[in-house]
Amino acid sequence: MTWIQDYQPAGGLWLSALLAALPIIVLLVSLGVIRFSAHLSAALALVTALGVALLLYRMPAALAFDSAAMGLVFGVWSVAWIAFHAVYFHNVTVATGRFDAIKRVLAGFSEDRRLQALLIAFGFGALLEGVAGGGSPIAITAAMMAALGFPPVKAVVLALLANTAPVAFGGLGNPLIVLGRLTAPIMHLKQDQATELFSAAVGRQVPVLALIIPAFLVVVLAGWKRMLEVWPAVLTAGLAFAVMQFVASNYISASLVDVLAALTAMAALWILTRFWQPAAVWRFDGEEAPAVKSLGAAQAERGALYAWMPYIILILAIFLSRIGTIFKNLPAWLDLTKLLHKADWVFAWPGLHNHVVQHPPITAKNTPYAATLTVDFLFSPGTVALFAALIAGFAMGARPGLLLRTYRSTLFQMRWALATIFMILAIAFVMNYSGATQTLGLALATTGAVFPLFSAYIGWLGVFLTGSDASTNSLFGPMQVISAQQLNLNPILAGATNTSGGVMGKMISPQNLSIGATAIGQSGKEGSLLRQTFLWSLLLTAVVGVISLLQATILTAMIPSP
Repeated sequence: MTWIQDYQPAGGLWLSALLAALPIIVLLVSLGVIRFSAHLSAALALVTALGVALLLYRMPAALAFDSAAMGLVFGVWSVAWIAFHAVYFHNVTVATGRFDAIKRVLAGFSEDRRLQALLIAFGFGALLEGVAGGGSPIAITAAMMAALGFPPVKAVVLALLANTAPVAFGGLGNPLIVLGRLTAPIMHLKQDQATELFSAAVGRQVPVLALIIPAFLVVVLAGWKRMLEVWPAVLTAGLAFAVMQFVASNYISASLVDVLAALTAMAALWILTRFWQPAAVWRFDGEEAPAVKSLGAAQAERGALYAWMPYIILILAIFLSRIGTIFKNLPAWLDLTKLLHKADWVFAWPGLHNHVVQHPPITAKNTPYAATLTVDFLFSPGTVALFAALIAGFAMGARPGLLLRTYRSTLFQMRWALATIFMILAIAFVMNYSGATQTLGLALATTGAVFPLFSAYIGWLGVFLTGSDASTNSLFGPMQVISAQQLNLNPILAGATNTSGGVMGKMISPQNLSIGATAIGQSGKEGSLLRQTFLWSLLLTAVVGVISLLQATILTAMIPSP
């Protein structure tokens, strides 16, 4: 069976686009207006996507359900496997008590609240985002700051604002891995090659944000004047993070970007404070004594080494697994990357592969739409995180029973999040293979020269809806790439901007607002949090859009090419 896509099934392009967008509209209304749970909203949107494919696009039922099934399996392996084991790694550090050591080191860093916010919200929050992603950085850093004496709502606002620059590479680079795998067939690239290009492109956008976010945080916390009093710390944190973020995204691996950038920023802050301190310690009004006693230098260094051991193991594990992509032309016996890839399983999805035909203007001529799935058993960041969690767990004295119980509890903890991931990916695949994504792409292409600016807000909307940059890349990544191709713009830039713009929606997504409010025992304060972050979210997305517009016009050399 072969079936040719129809990009204007309702006659006119914009009417067709409006109907094609129904699954997204249902998701938006269910989440933001009716306030259904994320998994229920995703289920309703999936039913809508299938309905649109069958009734509007006249897609054969077998192809429609095959595409949904492939999306679900893609979600299991390419997204959930990584996200789950990233969270499991973090949970192992908690279960073994090592996370308490990390909290003591962070709490004893400085008595100045501005420096505490930089280290915990910006630095440690980015590390948690890089390892686990999801809402864990917001929940953990907000709760830590509240426990240290920060006003609870202010602690959540700081955690939400800080959780911006690292999100694009969160969960061991999962958003970019997903984007690369979904769009590689559209751009006729290999999946790893597409991921590397998107990683490099995002790494040339978000470091600009990383430079300004530390100053932004301190201004929100204490005001402009108080920020200038700690400008050495603000500059050190932002510059260290931005430089390492650029280097790691362009020359190392998307999976290591946040981990390396966060540790670099935290180490740079720590070194700076060994030689410099603000002229006066800033605390909250009415606060007479520090919430914690600062550690001595020698004690702090010993504690830091003990605390960070699990993350050192994780970095080494990811580094070794990616060594062949970092150092080219290694001897075969040293190239662990190539050895791990030998276990890859690539197969065509039966009943769907090459059974859907794309045609102009999406392709130059009638072209069968491939439906292949790569299962990289050993190379996947999820598998590496699992091995790192087990090695670190045993190194920290955990018994097998504890590691198994933690695995079960992580499954229970993430059950609804995983279900949501599966359905979001099923929606994306149904829309891609039915032609709905292509219809939306053609409609958005009519925005012309301002598309790069508009592109950032599409990503922003996706993360607002789903709470996940990986999910918005699933929903809108292919559409962005197709729109750029129709406008003769660089599709790598479009996909990267979808990712970079998306991170600014993280601070206002209903899921993350709820997570932050719950973490400090302030359920019901989500509206207050939204009011304090919404304007900043819009403005920072505009910054991404302007960067993208400049890259599309006068800074085209910044866009990486195959």
